[in-house]
Amino acid sequence: MIESQATTMKDIAERFGVSISTVSRALSGSPRVRKDKRDAICQYAAQHNFYPNDIAKSLRLSKRQPVKVIGVIVPEFTHYYFSSVLTGIEERASERGYRIIITMSKESYDREVQLCQMFEAHQVCGVIVSQAKDTTEYDHFKSLQQKGITLVFFDRICTGVNASLVVVDDYMGAFNAVTHLINTGCRRIAFYGMKGNAVIGKNRYNGYRDALLKARVECSEELVHEAITPDILRMENRPDAFFCVNDDTAIGVMYTAKRMGFKVPDEISVCGFTNGNRAIACDPQLTTVEQRGKEVGREA
Repeated sequence: MIESQATTMKDIAERFGVSISTVSRALSGSPRVRKDKRDAICQYAAQHNFYPNDIAKSLRLSKRQPVKVIGVIVPEFTHYYFSSVLTGIEERASERGYRIIITMSKESYDREVQLCQMFEAHQVCGVIVSQAKDTTEYDHFKSLQQKGITLVFFDRICTGVNASLVVVDDYMGAFNAVTHLINTGCRRIAFYGMKGNAVIGKNRYNGYRDALLKARVECSEELVHEAITPDILRMENRPDAFFCVNDDTAIGVMYTAKRMGFKVPDEISVCGFTNGNRAIACDPQLTTVEQRGKEVGREA
């Protein structure tokens, strides 16, 4: 349910026990506000449909003028990939004279519905979205289209709605990465994926499986996992490599392997998918698939 009473900057200031000027600085991204406080204020503002006055003014424009505001929904802000996509979106939108409203579904279908209803009510000109993991019904997306609001999916696409899609080739990225592991001598390669029915997870798994089948390397269900666990490294016939659905999972595998005394990559090879900042900071540096988030954002 969308709140009917507008939230004010004063309300936010009282909620966090800060001054109105601090709220204003936080919403504008000022480094003068501590990052955790700034993120909390921005998140609270988005949850309560509050936007700075210049955006609110744009949303109230006459229908005779184009409403140059684009809504963006991401599952979460923690992943490097989503932050790089947002950078690309903001850059291209700014070049074209548009403003963006960034929101977060927190992997919740119900919250995703609320955000779509909010964007529909404010008559934004378009919505760019990477859907939540537990979304299996799509009426909220179809409703946007019925109101004439352009809809574009990226990364986690929706197969139940006829809309534009901007994605990397997850299948070939996984296929090439696993082929690389095979070419370096790995023969027992585990797959660490994600829970749910996300298309990207399926495509990356299919690329992993087909690379093994093409090379006639063992492809066993006992090597497919959704959670990081040291038990697989205690197996008598343990994997000699791991292909992971994203960099965070790969880094977790690498950390676990090193804590258990294995040498990476001499004894165990690890490959991720994203090529974020953390991949570069690893010791050793993580082998990973370049996902080009900024380019995806600009295209979306």
